[in-house]
Amino acid sequence: MRRELICTGAATPPRLAVRGVDLPHPDAGEVLVRVQASSVNPIDVKRAAGYGARLLGLKGAARFPLVLGNDVAGVVESIGAGVKRFAPGQRVYGLLGTGRAGGAHASHVVVPQDFLLPAPGDVDPTALAVLPYSFTTMWLALRSTGIRAGNARGARVLIHGANGGLGRLAMQVLQPWGSRVTAICAKGQRQGCLDLGAEVAVEHDPSCIPSLPTMYDVVLNFANWDDDGLLASRLHAQAMGQATTVHPLLANFDRLGWLSGAWASRRDQRRVRAIVASRAPKARYAWTIFKPDQEALAMLAEGVEARRLVLPVGITEPFDTAVAAFNHVSAGLPGRAVLLP
Repeated sequence: MRRELICTGAATPPRLAVRGVDLPHPDAGEVLVRVQASSVNPIDVKRAAGYGARLLGLKGAARFPLVLGNDVAGVVESIGAGVKRFAPGQRVYGLLGTGRAGGAHASHVVVPQDFLLPAPGDVDPTALAVLPYSFTTMWLALRSTGIRAGNARGARVLIHGANGGLGRLAMQVLQPWGSRVTAICAKGQRQGCLDLGAEVAVEHDPSCIPSLPTMYDVVLNFANWDDDGLLASRLHAQAMGQATTVHPLLANFDRLGWLSGAWASRRDQRRVRAIVASRAPKARYAWTIFKPDQEALAMLAEGVEARRLVLPVGITEPFDTAVAAFNHVSAGLPGRAVLLP
């Protein structure tokens, strides 16, 4: 029997329930994982309130009741035909894409073998369960700007939302690469960003972005769409690029419908792209959309094995009190939220 946490309808706070269903079976190339831990990410809280329903509905991922969650850490229960990399009893971690098959907030999940990684024997499942979705999203943003290990040494990188999960992971990647990071963080979080390797850390307020120099090679916006244009104005003429994970794509379609939502998204993207181009004609500009990515998972595995990647856990809850984990994320409290089936 599989126990799954479901959102029964769009609401804030979320309307959650636990139900039992038949245990799924892995098809060819798939692995059945007995889940030890999964995380609640900000996107889960938004989706529980109905966010993204129009576009995510195209993937079958918006119809209630919903099983949310993308991150998984656990033990292989069984394998489908053709699976060579994993065996029953093996500890693993990884992620699920967002789609009609449902999410990771369950006692057992079927995961494509390409989306799983072997878990180091001495790392707690709770610590692993907060990494895959956030790291993958961060990596996609980082890659879209054109920065990489080979050109990152000495590059000046501006990170907005540096004290959050994506920002912390970005600093943990960029610091070994030799980049010079300026961190824009929440009030009271400066020292934490400096400890993670930021050269400069400033607390966010209305004047902080305009006061920064126009010298950045890369800008990563993990915090606030309304600041995207201002952030673009901080690029220098030979900058590599800018990426944002907080773009209004899903919200525009939810609010305005198909045609008006598409027009508004095109307008919003072109507006900031024009600022980027005016500052740095060859710079890239990208809106990051999560999807499982093989390169990201390979880099995650490397970082976990080297003990370079970690996110603090702020709360762990069983399914029966999962609303506390959702509320923790919704309130922006420190540390990641983890569910224990």
